[in-house]
Formats: sequence, structure tokens, C-alpha cells
Amino acid sequence: MKEYFSIIYEDNDLLIINKNPNILTIPDRYNIFIPNLQQILELKYKKIFVVHRLDKETSGAIIFAKNELAHKELTKQFFNREVKKTYFLVTHGVVPLDEGKIDLPIKENSNNPQKVRIDFKEGKPSITEYKVLERFKNFTFIEAKPITGRRHQIRIHFSTIGYPLVADKLYSRKDKFFLSEIKKNYKFKKNKKEKPIIERTSLHSYKIEFYHFRKNQILTFTAEPPKDFDLLVKYLRLYNSF
Repeated sequence: MKEYFSIIYEDNDLLIINKNPNILTIPDRYNIFIPNLQQILELKYKKIFVVHRLDKETSGAIIFAKNELAHKELTKQFFNREVKKTYFLVTHGVVPLDEGKIDLPIKENSNNPQKVRIDFKEGKPSITEYKVLERFKNFTFIEAKPITGRRHQIRIHFSTIGYPLVADKLYSRKDKFFLSEIKKNYKFKKNKKEKPIIERTSLHSYKIEFYHFRKNQILTFTAEPPKDFDLLVKYLRLYNSF
């Protein structure tokens, strides 16, 4: 269990975990034997209710309910856009505005079910607010807050405005990122293939805030980024700073 997640908070109603990258939230529709959080958690808790999802490659904070009442209360908050979520991401290119809002309607992509697309006629309203945390020569470290919760929202929004996420195999130029791309005179080890710094979408669910119906208060939880995301930002600071 430890290789897939760590527990941030737990009580009788809910479970908040820091999800590692490359693990599904729910069972795959075509192959139920691929590891996923719902099945793994149900080995321990018998019954777990899915409140929201993170993409397989996305790491970070995610909430599960432990009973029907908690599931109902949390689902209602997500539906009413009362849950506040904050993500960290790294994009290709230097985003010029310190803060901004991306308002582009999203629709499922009938030509490629793995992806979504921007559709001004039939797309659902989708809004992402963002703030630049740090700029590098060729990349930007960003904090994003999705106001709506569409599938792949942050990924398609930033890709569409010209700043795709690093190592996003669906919406970016490359699915891996190597140190040799930014470090001058990088020395390759003899007879050894360079390993990527990160080989999954550079997106991390950092913070989540919601109302706990039992405690009658707003709770906020943060999830520290995993090693690959931290290394990406670290090496950009070392070798791609202005």
C-alpha cells in the first residue's frame, strides 16, 4: 500500500491521501486488474466511496468517503463548486502574466477518447485561475485553481494557450524530460542510457479545502510533491534560471 499513497488525514467519515503518480483512482474500464486506489483501499476499509478523481499520472491530495452520508455531503460540495483545489504544474514556455484566468469550454474528443478538446459550440463551461510562482528561461512553475472540474481541464487549458505541461504525453511535445535538455555540456555515462527526471505529466494536487459536515468547519490539507516533481523544479532552478 505504501508504494501507492500515504495518508494525510483520516476519521470515521473520510480519508485524505497523497496519491503517488501512475496509479489509477478507479478501476480501468477495459482491464480491472490494473492497480487502482479504490480496490487497494477496499482491501482495508471494505467499502470506499469515490468522491472525485485524479488522472493516473497526477499526484497529490485526493478525498475518499468512508460512508454514504459523507459521500453525499462531499459530492454535493463538489457539484456546487464549493471545494477549493490548488495544483502545482510546470509548463513549457514562459507565461507572461503573473496571474490570469483561462475560460475555454471543454468537450470530450470523439476522435480520441483518451483526450478532450476545446469546443466553443458544444463544450461545457470550464475555468482555470492561475498564478505564476517562478519563471525560468524556457519553463514556468505555476499554481492553478480549477473553478470547474472537467477531465484534463488544466492540461488542455494550458496546452491551448500555448504552454503545455512538461512531459504530458497527450497534450505536450514530449512524454519525458531529461536533464541533458537544460544542462550545458551534460556528460553521458558510457554505455548507459540517460534516465528522465520526470516521465509523467508534471501536475500535482497540492491543496484541497472543503467543509467537514461533522466537524462543522472548513478544513484545509496539503500534499507535498513527490520526488520527480521536486527534482524537476530543482534542476530548472539550477540550470535554466535567468
